Amino acid sequence: MNAGFVLDTRLQVDTDFVIDLRLCTVRLMNDAQYPWLILIPKIANLSELHQLSEAQQHLLNQDSNLTSKVLMQLFEPETLNVASLGNIVRQLHIHHVARFTDDPAWPGPIWGKHPVMPYEDQIKLERIEAIQASFTHMMKNR
Repeated sequence: MNAGFVLDTRLQVDTDFVIDLRLCTVRLMNDAQYPWLILIPKIANLSELHQLSEAQQHLLNQDSNLTSKVLMQLFEPETLNVASLGNIVRQLHIHHVARFTDDPAWPGPIWGKHPVMPYEDQIKLERIEAIQASFTHMMKNR
């Protein structure tokens, strides 16, 4: 499934690896203002959802649902924003952002509202470990 898959340079720079799921790799966006995960299907030369086969779309939906459950369980947000935007990074990737009424961009979209606030290294490591543990726990209890 991932023969020839290469992560877009911008995603590589702006995110950190969390875990690999059935179809997607999951990465943490390096912006401490929001609990924000990005799913990237591990398929070469993919830019749009409709390019996925039906079976791949099914796997993506499962990976997305699991990611949403992890974010809801860990962070207890008021809502989740789930979106696929390819305006700058053409490689297909799906944002999963836990949103709170007191977050800096509420109620608007997060893009372009405020400068990115990178995580402190230790806090980022702890966040990644907590997210990994939640994914592992949920996958065991399916």
